[in-house]
Amino acid sequence: MPTPSLFSTTTTTLLLLLRFCNLSVSLTEPDFSPFPGCEGTFSCGNIHNLTYPFTGGDRPDHCGPPEFRLTCPVDIYPELTIESVPYRVLEANLTGKTLVLARSDLWNNTCPSTFVNSTLDSTIFDTNGGQNVDLTIFFGCSSSPMFIQPQNRFYCDVGGVDLTDSYFLIGEVPIDPILKMIHCTNGVSIPLLRTVGADLNRSLLTLAEALTRGFEVIYSDPYGDRCSECSRSDGECGFDVATSQPICICNSRICSPPVSSKKGSLTLTIILPTIGAILVGVAIGWGIFVCKRRRKRRAAKEVATTQTESKAILTTVSSNRFNSDARSNFNSSVPSYPSSKTTKEFGKCSYFGAQVFTYEELEVATDNFDDSRELGDGGCGTVYHGKLLDGREVAVKRLYEHNYKRVEQFMNEVAILTRLDHENLVKLYGCTSKRSRELLLVYEYIPNGTVADHLHGKLANSNSTSGLFTWSVRLNIAIETAKALAYLHESDIIHRDVKTNNILLDKRFQVKVADFGLSRLFPNNATHVSTAPQGTPGYVDPEYYQCYQLTDKSDVYSFGVVLIELISSLQAVDTSRDRSDINLSAMAINKIQSHMLDELIDKSIGFETNGLVRRMITLVAELAFRCLQQASGMRPTMKEVLGILRVIQNDELNAQKPEVLDIMVYDGTLFKDHNTEPPSPDYGTTNKLYGSCMPNSSDG
Repeated sequence: MPTPSLFSTTTTTLLLLLRFCNLSVSLTEPDFSPFPGCEGTFSCGNIHNLTYPFTGGDRPDHCGPPEFRLTCPVDIYPELTIESVPYRVLEANLTGKTLVLARSDLWNNTCPSTFVNSTLDSTIFDTNGGQNVDLTIFFGCSSSPMFIQPQNRFYCDVGGVDLTDSYFLIGEVPIDPILKMIHCTNGVSIPLLRTVGADLNRSLLTLAEALTRGFEVIYSDPYGDRCSECSRSDGECGFDVATSQPICICNSRICSPPVSSKKGSLTLTIILPTIGAILVGVAIGWGIFVCKRRRKRRAAKEVATTQTESKAILTTVSSNRFNSDARSNFNSSVPSYPSSKTTKEFGKCSYFGAQVFTYEELEVATDNFDDSRELGDGGCGTVYHGKLLDGREVAVKRLYEHNYKRVEQFMNEVAILTRLDHENLVKLYGCTSKRSRELLLVYEYIPNGTVADHLHGKLANSNSTSGLFTWSVRLNIAIETAKALAYLHESDIIHRDVKTNNILLDKRFQVKVADFGLSRLFPNNATHVSTAPQGTPGYVDPEYYQCYQLTDKSDVYSFGVVLIELISSLQAVDTSRDRSDINLSAMAINKIQSHMLDELIDKSIGFETNGLVRRMITLVAELAFRCLQQASGMRPTMKEVLGILRVIQNDELNAQKPEVLDIMVYDGTLFKDHNTEPPSPDYGTTNKLYGSCMPNSSDG
């Protein structure tokens, strides 16, 4: 067979050329000073897989320019010093060459000891104006301009000097004659992520919290052109601290300068293209050979698989098409398989617009689904951390079985997620074909675990020591989760598996709701969907469980359990608790009715030490109580829930609320005033029915 012979001959030639190349380079460059430790990637603090131009930790200074030297504390954000100002590195994207930075001196701190603007060299760190907005903070002013809103003012006491008249502006500072008349002792100007600035303007974040969200920069290596030449000669880019010049390192020694001599340059000019041509020729020949073999095996396998599946699949096509016409005639739990028209689209590597990946490329991305890459294990499958060839970090869900029911859930999740677009919903990048050897879903990677991990899971202990999972963070998680669910309900979708294990968090503790395998598309003009109860014990709506009727109030009940988890840090179901307290929702209702709310609340979030936090937690407990009512008609809608949470966060109700509410129950509804009349029977309803069990209006 000619191919192996060609491969062995070219390999021998290649080795001889490489030996000659190494000899030639060493003759032109006699510098043998040792520069070890620059191979591969390294970790710094809680950020991993870093490489050139960054140095720090166990990566020596000579492995990159000084502008990218990191300080690496243990298990927290690394620091990068720019113009003598320390910044925490919240995120690092080596593919897109972006960093998210936050000022260390302003970290959750509105009253710094020194006042320094963020000035960055745009040739190295471009603040990427499209992603950021300017934040200007004024300290110790003689007065505040009339146009400054109360929420933009704050108290600051620095070194015993009362700087009460301090305020901040987002965006360009207006040219106003009044501003020229106001004297301020100090001021600081820094960039801020545009989305964070918007939340700060709407009072969804405090100034201290916004300062921990940071801003984005695009970084550039000042020696990038010369480093590229080094990379093309199979060297590692480095930096000679003694001469302050870039160097090229091969086998821990300088092998050639980024700008080579004429002799070295001529040698490499001749040899490297030759090697490249040989490699390309071998790769093409070998690739054609391997592809032909794989294609034959795959074709044979798919023929057998298709014959066994086609009868079962095609019988469901006409009744389960996922398009706008089907919504008025909704008769099944999910849109199972595409019509023949959609099947043609599958040939273009797209399911409902989602990219179709091969099993082999996802196997490579996850190191053959290595156990060390496992992110979580749920009822439907295991999720693995992966990295695609294009550099994107992904979460790959590997479903446990490949049967009809699992394929149905698989296609359901793809169909629903590809039609949704919301900042608090996890994004679906793509999936494998339903005829693949395994069913795999590919999502954006959310790096900071789940809410359950932080409340009572593997990250709970670190949170208790670091104090990161504060009440304000928890309340913001509740609001962003409510935003996502309200968006789903407006899109006629019921999640059906709302729980803290399905609420993911990024590094800035922003919410991404995930796992739509059990979700349902709600038909227009229907009061409910009749279907067998599915979900997670402890979160399932009791009326849904009893009546087999799913409504969007079923999600409201599950969200009520999430709210109780956020204020208590307890699990939804825990058999180690007393028999009457195994179910957290039952425990919470009992504690609230018995005026023993303090026995339910996590003591670490300030309920007993901070009056404002105490009032806000009490109001959230009241809202959770309403969400957990047995009769769905007594529960608020998700839109109402979101509005109440926003009011609580803005502290608009607190001026009218006592510190401890007198909570009582009247006919299944929560009241604080004994003279209050019970609500009307249709209280809190929308155009859908939320009552006791009714005759079926839709089968599913």
